[in-house]
Amino acid sequence: MLDSENPIAMKRILLPTDFSPNALHAIHYAMKLMRDSTCVFYLMHAYTPDLYRVDYALGSPGILGLPDDYQQKAEKALEKLREQILANFHEPRHSFVSHAALNTLKAETKRMVKNENIDLVIMGTQGVTGAKDILFGSNTVQLFRESDVPVLAVPETYTFDKLDQILFPTDYDIDFDGPTLDVLLELTDLWGANLNIIHVTPPNGLTQKQKKNQQALEKRLRKFNYELHDLPDQPLVDAINAYGQTWSIDLLAMVENQHSFFEGLVREPVLKTLGLYTAVPFLVMPKTLKN
Repeated sequence: MLDSENPIAMKRILLPTDFSPNALHAIHYAMKLMRDSTCVFYLMHAYTPDLYRVDYALGSPGILGLPDDYQQKAEKALEKLREQILANFHEPRHSFVSHAALNTLKAETKRMVKNENIDLVIMGTQGVTGAKDILFGSNTVQLFRESDVPVLAVPETYTFDKLDQILFPTDYDIDFDGPTLDVLLELTDLWGANLNIIHVTPPNGLTQKQKKNQQALEKRLRKFNYELHDLPDQPLVDAINAYGQTWSIDLLAMVENQHSFFEGLVREPVLKTLGLYTAVPFLVMPKTLKN
């Protein structure tokens, strides 16, 4: 995982791409976001042919000695993408590994995260087949729910300048002593950003467990710039949007334990739930990081 106590540690970042403009936009965002860090970026394309040829049905094309057209095309496209990145971004601390695989995006992402010790996944919010009236594509939401490491989704319309203000809604129901917030705190430290923590207070107030977790969070944030905001009882979506209308936010970060909120991301059309998380990059951290 990214180590907030060691900001010079090398980062391993997975960049899934379907070669769409949205995917390219997310990759450019990643280059700018991590420009002051030593990183290995894994450019990954997972493909599934519409109709499996007989060589896929019988076994590996490599074993049978048959040409794998999909693999070759994907590798050429990844090399072209790598050359384009190098032409636009000149950061000697950044290196790139290209990887194409016959697999689903979710399965190959999980495999790469495990095998390459990935710290963070950065991707676009929609692919070439993304429905325009849905907040996030199904692939993105699946990774939000199931990824073993944080996933940062970048809207195609977002223009990156700097990371100055981060919004972090929390219900204080998780253990902040563990590695869950490592990536968030790393980015906060890297940019000297201000971390705005909002909590929607239920009518009965905090439980003893929540109070203990809140104290643990404040203790961990002592070296960071942060503000705590307790808001009156209301739907989380309303609280996020209200804050975003009042203050400028560059990143929304959440732990994937607000299940009803994340369920709504894939079901609700944009026009019904248009808000902050459709306009700025959205970092989703798993409740429990897995090694």
